[in-house]
Amino acid sequence: MNLSDIERLVSKAQILSIVDAMNRKLALWYGSVSAGKTVASLFAFLLAVMVAPKTGMIVIAGASLQTIYQNVFVLFQNTSIFGSVISSQIHYTPGATSAVILGREVLLVGAKDAKAVGRIQGATIALAYADEAALMPEEFWNMLVSRLRVDGARLLATMNPASRNHWIRKKWILPAGEKNLVSFHFTMKDNPNLSAEYIADMEASFSGVFYDRMIRGEWTNAAGAVYPMWDPTRHVIPFDQMPRLQDILGIGMDYGTTNPTTAMMLGLTDEQKPRLVFMDEWGYDPSDDANHGVRLTDAELSKRFRAWLPKPHSPEPNGLQPRFIMLDPAAASFRTQLHQDLRGTGLSPWAADHDVLKGIATMGNLLDNDQLLVTDRCERFQGEVSEYQWSDKATEKGDDEVVKEHDHWLDAGRYITHSTKTYWQGELAPAA
Repeated sequence: MNLSDIERLVSKAQILSIVDAMNRKLALWYGSVSAGKTVASLFAFLLAVMVAPKTGMIVIAGASLQTIYQNVFVLFQNTSIFGSVISSQIHYTPGATSAVILGREVLLVGAKDAKAVGRIQGATIALAYADEAALMPEEFWNMLVSRLRVDGARLLATMNPASRNHWIRKKWILPAGEKNLVSFHFTMKDNPNLSAEYIADMEASFSGVFYDRMIRGEWTNAAGAVYPMWDPTRHVIPFDQMPRLQDILGIGMDYGTTNPTTAMMLGLTDEQKPRLVFMDEWGYDPSDDANHGVRLTDAELSKRFRAWLPKPHSPEPNGLQPRFIMLDPAAASFRTQLHQDLRGTGLSPWAADHDVLKGIATMGNLLDNDQLLVTDRCERFQGEVSEYQWSDKATEKGDDEVVKEHDHWLDAGRYITHSTKTYWQGELAPAA
């Protein structure tokens, strides 16, 4: 493999990054989705494997063994990128903790938490590759760098941007000159293999802070309102003007003992340009004046929810039944209760996808593109969506977290919307 071979497969910006990376101990590629940063970094890694010191280990680290397989080894087996000769010299069994690349044994390390430090502590590392490094604990990254203790040892890493206060930006990228580090910023324009249609689709798939990071490839703080695009004049419709439905995707539920237990029902409209609609909501809040602080048992919560379930939730009969109940995954006892009480109805509670940031991104994009409506029956949801805020304290530390207030109906809505994304995303009209 030489640079003329690489040039046929990657852009000038990618080639320059591969060349410039050779001159530094640490090299970082960051930027937008589908920007080609992983391809460039893996070419650089293969070149580095060829000349890596023999006296140290070679390590590939990532959030998990599964993500390493998906992001690294699946790509290595793409012969249209790396060629059959290179791909045939990369051997890995999914789930294994070691691989062979160009004749060198490579240790694989999942680094989702600080416990992973122990897996490399005391090691001598000649070459390391860090996939999605911004998701790694700082303690692991620091240990990884400290293990590069033979002459010629190097570390290559990729990541999507996060907060401007993220430790890897503040402590490594900004003071790059002091760290013997070079970093490369990529956007989709640096990937020669993307069509204009694909880029347009991706640009329409993100909003707000997620657009800045995933499309512009910028380090951006999550601050202020989580859903700044929320506008009742755009997003709220009278219940009796709800469009005809083609499907009721289901009900999302958040669970609380001292906090509210809530439900949001989500439908898919039968319009020429289909949209999602939060049809109706239900909840029990012990702090409501009428409830006098009384906490209900799981059995009583289930009884009240099931009494609400068969009531009309659209202005005209349609014979449709909800597909799913997506429940707070932490609500094990309530899930058991619902499973028992709903037996024979065709409904069963599922553990919802609880990835908060991805769920927020899904909801924000739908609102921004006018693909999500909310009926005026959903009063508590409306009361929360305009108050939902990013945590300033978390932002100062470089983390993305929401203030855990005013979020119970929002969580229920996020659970059903994000958890059923594979069912509705192909049905919605493309964003304008």
